[in-house]
Amino acid sequence: MKARSALHIFATLTAAAIITTTASAQMLNSGSDKQPAPLPQGILLYGTPNAGAPPEQVIGTRLIRVVRNVVDPTLTPFLPDPAKATGAAVIVAPGGGFVILSIDNEGYKVAQWLADHGVAAFVLKYRTMETNHDPAANAAGTRKMFQGGATNANNVLKTPDTSMADAEAAVRMVRGRAAEWKIDPKRVGFIGFSAGAMLTLDIGFDQDTSVRPDFIALIYGPFGPRDVPADAPPMFSAIAVDDPLLGKTNLELILAYRAAHRPVEFHWYEKGGHGFGMQTKGTTSDIWIDEFYTWMKDRGELTAK
Repeated sequence: MKARSALHIFATLTAAAIITTTASAQMLNSGSDKQPAPLPQGILLYGTPNAGAPPEQVIGTRLIRVVRNVVDPTLTPFLPDPAKATGAAVIVAPGGGFVILSIDNEGYKVAQWLADHGVAAFVLKYRTMETNHDPAANAAGTRKMFQGGATNANNVLKTPDTSMADAEAAVRMVRGRAAEWKIDPKRVGFIGFSAGAMLTLDIGFDQDTSVRPDFIALIYGPFGPRDVPADAPPMFSAIAVDDPLLGKTNLELILAYRAAHRPVEFHWYEKGGHGFGMQTKGTTSDIWIDEFYTWMKDRGELTAK
């Protein structure tokens, strides 16, 4: 596994996981539609399930779900109507501090929008760090993890090797089955949210260029200092100024992209907070996906090369 730069954002991304988990648990206990629907059956990245492992857990409502304790990574295709298909593909990596995955807001809803607009999309359910399967104990344990990350200098969040391996396997699968899914293997992008954006950046800078996506998108991800390869993929990026977790940034990553003379587009919305995903908030952050689509179109990613 390739070495990756440590990013000192353990506290912020774990805090996001706590917030999302708590909100989902509250939704699970309120309203008339309490039980989360089962997740779509994805394609196992490695062919066979992890025998004997405890099952993953889905919490939330039928429309807003998160998943934790993922041990069997999958890829779920959302393929466009052939009449609309552009031949482009995007792998979607939800966020959640590598503890949970915001699978609807930053996964399936994103993929469905892209498919509706002619882009084949694939939701990556990558492996997460193990947490207590008891909901009450898990909440306390995650809170303790956050407190440790906030005070202990040794608690530095890095993309887990398992998550990185899953991202690499996902790119290989999409390119390897390009003919079956009627996509161009040279127009495969990767988009991630929060911790998923960390994963996106790492796969985008992977030393194994055979698994690098052709373009990447970071949505409220880390914009701190990073060495940008001379052949780094074009990058779309967006974050809200009022993001309480990652909004205080000096944009070193954007400047490094410019210094490396690599294509980059950046959107800094006045409002939107953290985790806006596919939510409608009545702010300019609502149109990030339209702007991502326009960026792909302007770059020629939606037409055969």
